[in-house]
Amino acid sequence: MRLTRRSFVTAATVAAATAVVPSRTLGAAVPLARAIPSSGETMPAVGLGTWITFNVGDDHVLRDECTAVMDAFFEAGGKMIDCSPMYGSSQAAIGYGLKKLGYPKVFSAEKVWTSAENGEDQIERSRTFWGVPRFDLLQVHNLQDWEQHLAMLLDMKAAGHVRYVGITTSEGRRDDLFEEIMRKHPLDFVQFTYNIVDREAEERLLPLAAERGIAVIVNRPFQQGALTRRLEGEKLPQWAAELRAGTWAQFILKFILSHPAVTVAIPATTRVDHVRENLAAASGYLPDEATRERMAALIRDL
Repeated sequence: MRLTRRSFVTAATVAAATAVVPSRTLGAAVPLARAIPSSGETMPAVGLGTWITFNVGDDHVLRDECTAVMDAFFEAGGKMIDCSPMYGSSQAAIGYGLKKLGYPKVFSAEKVWTSAENGEDQIERSRTFWGVPRFDLLQVHNLQDWEQHLAMLLDMKAAGHVRYVGITTSEGRRDDLFEEIMRKHPLDFVQFTYNIVDREAEERLLPLAAERGIAVIVNRPFQQGALTRRLEGEKLPQWAAELRAGTWAQFILKFILSHPAVTVAIPATTRVDHVRENLAAASGYLPDEATRERMAALIRDL
């Protein structure tokens, strides 16, 4: 799939009112942030995913490693951490880290992933694991029992028990239904897969999010590590320096963040150096349309 000039321009035009793009001041890059369309609240464009990486059980050594990743994330300016009851012990690892770090300012993004009748109980258990007074964002995970859960989440938002509401999917699952929900319901966020290889979202979901004023969270930016592993040993092109992309991970993240409808990407990692590397991708120049296609062609041909 290719991002057509029309769809790119359409997304850029609609998103321009809420996007905060990088610029240069005396040669220094300003870190990229994006605004949540439904509120105008700004969001650092790189967040932290926890699928697999934070599922460490009650091993305190591994929990401390997760805490170190979180500490580096916050220090580098990160804000959104995303999790789900599906992610094993990840919620408990987040709560452990937040407590140890003195509960720094975090944008807490959680999901409901259970039968309709158990949704409220599951959300409360998740909140207890995190140790936060309320979640910033609650999402219906993979559209499970989405009609009942979405109605519940919208009621919670109206009552002030959550700030934002959304839905999620991954790897292109149920895109037709996902699009229908986006068109018919007052969502603040959607979450789906998008990266330099998996570009199907450019055709419908990303332009629709821009049109509807819905923030976009990008999951699987590195295809769960498969994409960066594939590129190991390959040399970055010299022109990547113009984007201030010093690694393949930064190259890929800059491609994702250059789409004007994308609000935040949430790579997961177990390493402090990688979380710093990922946050640093949200600075410097972002590619224009022609450079995006050059980047995609390079990856396609390697």
